[in-house]
Amino acid sequence: MKGVIFNLVEDVVRGEHGDDYWDEVVDTSGVAGAYTSLGTYPDVEMDLLATTVGRREGLATDAVVRHVGQVGMASLARRHPEFFVHGDLRSFLLSLNTVVHPEVRRLYPGSMIPDFDYRSPRADVLELVYASERGRCDLAEGLVVGAAAHLGVPAAVRQRECTRRGDPLCVIEVTFA
Repeated sequence: MKGVIFNLVEDVVRGEHGDDYWDEVVDTSGVAGAYTSLGTYPDVEMDLLATTVGRREGLATDAVVRHVGQVGMASLARRHPEFFVHGDLRSFLLSLNTVVHPEVRRLYPGSMIPDFDYRSPRADVLELVYASERGRCDLAEGLVVGAAAHLGVPAAVRQRECTRRGDPLCVIEVTFA
């Protein structure tokens, strides 16, 4: 996993709990804890950090990762405002495969980026069918919630289906107000 994602974890944890808390999480989880945005790190380190925070906060690991995505989106938007020129959430989401992710690959070589298929069963609903070797649909869901907040778009976001729950696909449903 690219270091930029670990930077989000660190930003969120430090921002909400302080430097000492982050240091304790790093020590308890047994990871190095120093991540450069262009570096690549074992996926298991994300689980270790999120599990450690989850134990301290009484949350499931996936809830911690989802929260990191949600809160961390503001940090990503500050780093990459060019991704948010669309002005509306639907256009932003529909640009993930064609605009955002190719640019992410250029900026962060070696990134393993998820792919999305899109369905729109109703005019006010967009479904993102998530596919990735990494299986971080929880992070994707959080990032979608964070994007809606960043763009000031009222939207209900839920993961209607998830392979971790035994479903055949991961489907993130966005209902626009």
